Amino acid sequence: MKPSDSLVPGSTGDDPLSRTRDWVERAVIGLNLCPFAKSVQIKGQVRYVLSEATETTDLKALLAQELQHLVHTDPEVTDTTLIVHPHVLQDFLDFNDFLDEADALLDELGLEGTLQIASFHPQFQFAGTAPDDITNYTNRTPYPTLHLLREASIDRAVEAFPEAEAIYERNMETLQRLGLDGWNGLFARAR
Repeated sequence: MKPSDSLVPGSTGDDPLSRTRDWVERAVIGLNLCPFAKSVQIKGQVRYVLSEATETTDLKALLAQELQHLVHTDPEVTDTTLIVHPHVLQDFLDFNDFLDEADALLDELGLEGTLQIASFHPQFQFAGTAPDDITNYTNRTPYPTLHLLREASIDRAVEAFPEAEAIYERNMETLQRLGLDGWNGLFARAR
C-alpha cells in the first residue's frame, strides 16, 4: 500500500498550510510524536509560513527573514515556525544537502545556540533504513518543511519531560505498532 494520498503533494485536498496543520494535528499531536507540540499549537504560538520559492536562493532568503522574525518576536506570540516550501527541494537528497546551508545561515546570523532548524520531508529516510520503512514517517510531512525552534523552548521542554532522549525510540515503536495501514487511516478522513 502506498502512503496516503492526503500526504502526497499534488493530490487533491487542502492547500499546503492546511495539509501541514492537519499533519501536525493528526500525526505529531494525535500520535504524541512530539509531546511539546500540543501546548504551543493550542496557544496559537506556531507560525505557519508558505514559501512560494522555486529556487533555493529564494528559500534561503525567506529562511533568513523568518529566523530574524522568530528571534525578535515574543515567544508568547510565536514560539516556533514551520516554513512549508512545496515548490523547491522536492528531492530528499537535495533537501538534506540544503540543511548544511541552513545551518551555516544560522551561524552567519549569529543565531547558533539561540535557534535551531529541524527538517521534515515527504521522502524523509533515516540512514540505514529502506525507503518504505514505517519509522521514516516520524519525519515525513506532506511537503518539505523547515521547522525553526528556540533553544530556550527546547531546554524548557526537556526539563519538563525528563526522558526526552526516549521520545525518538517511543516514536519508532508507535509507528511500528501503527503500520502503514494505520498511518494511512489517520489521513483517510482528510480526503
